Amino acid sequence: MQGGALPPEEELKATVLQLRETVLQQKETIGSQREAIRELTGKLSRCEGADGKSAAGAWKNEVIDQLSRTMQTLKDRLESLEHQLRANVSYAALPSDLREMLQRRLGDLERQLLSKVAELEDEKSLLHNETSAHRQKTETALNALLERVSELEKGNSAFKSPDEFKVSLPLRTNYLYGKIKKTLPELYAFTVCLWLRSSASPGIGTPFSYAVPGQANEIVLIEWGNNPIELLINDKVAQLPLFISDGKWHHICITWTTRDGMWEAFQDGEKLGTGENLAPWHPIKPGGVLILGQEQDTVGGRFDATQAFVGEMSQFNIWDRVLKAEDIMNIANCSINMPGNIIPWVDNNVDVFGGATKWPVETCEERLLDLVHHLGLSPPLEIALLTSAVRIWKKHRKNIALM
Repeated sequence: MQGGALPPEEELKATVLQLRETVLQQKETIGSQREAIRELTGKLSRCEGADGKSAAGAWKNEVIDQLSRTMQTLKDRLESLEHQLRANVSYAALPSDLREMLQRRLGDLERQLLSKVAELEDEKSLLHNETSAHRQKTETALNALLERVSELEKGNSAFKSPDEFKVSLPLRTNYLYGKIKKTLPELYAFTVCLWLRSSASPGIGTPFSYAVPGQANEIVLIEWGNNPIELLINDKVAQLPLFISDGKWHHICITWTTRDGMWEAFQDGEKLGTGENLAPWHPIKPGGVLILGQEQDTVGGRFDATQAFVGEMSQFNIWDRVLKAEDIMNIANCSINMPGNIIPWVDNNVDVFGGATKWPVETCEERLLDLVHHLGLSPPLEIALLTSAVRIWKKHRKNIALM
């Protein structure tokens, strides 16, 4: 020995002992990590809901990544020890059996490391598959729910009469709306009438809009924010003196003719406003899309939630002429039943989307309810008056149907 250096055999023995101690320490680390994974797997199996699975999956990924780093550290240290052995001890000077034993030990450790890495990859793959399966299960449930909602929407067609229904749009969103299946022909005049009930604030939104290629605002009725109700024809604007956001049913009619752009606005049978020069000499273009409850920025789409109608509507009819004021008054008073000759209000001509619903309703009967409640009578008088009013109205309605 020179300078107190250990013989090669002693140095090799010390190195092997150091290696063994390192391996034992890493085995303990691996064991503790295994326990953590088993505990995590148990917790993961008890998690319910997408949020719980997501949090547990993230925790498990973190543990697996940490274990992967530990394995890589162990492998690096083993490779370092092997390099040290090769640098400090000549393999030729070692006994052949000791050299073979050391190589076997290193080979075994390398195979153990590869096996652990493979197990970790399997764990990650399993976690990914569980997440994908959960996502697929959730999507399947949602699709089934949407199909059921569609069935219920279609099932609402069993009304006493094809026109005795309302469309309900309870939320201010960009996905609840109704769509009229028929489109408009070229028009040089029109009358639009409908029943509305809304208490939305600020502004009831857009009861209806008609868009054609090249002009999204061909016909629009809108009350947006704190602005007055507006009628748009070919993107030209007229403000209408209508006030309908009190939560009661109101009958609204709007007439327009291309000649001088004349327009009229009626509320509950009474003419409240008139004007001219609204898109004069402009014919209404045919073949567009008629939407209930949303304002269109492109034909049939690009809805803005802030402009959505919130409330209920019924009896949306369109004629290709300007109706007489007497006819409008009779429609509002439920004295006549006069469907639109261009767009009539019938169940099979109206589709609803996004959670909008169709419900049976008799708007004239509900209008009577509103009027009687507005009188502020005592409950017995209110019931008596309501019973008489409904009976008289139904008798009158029956006589109209027989004419």
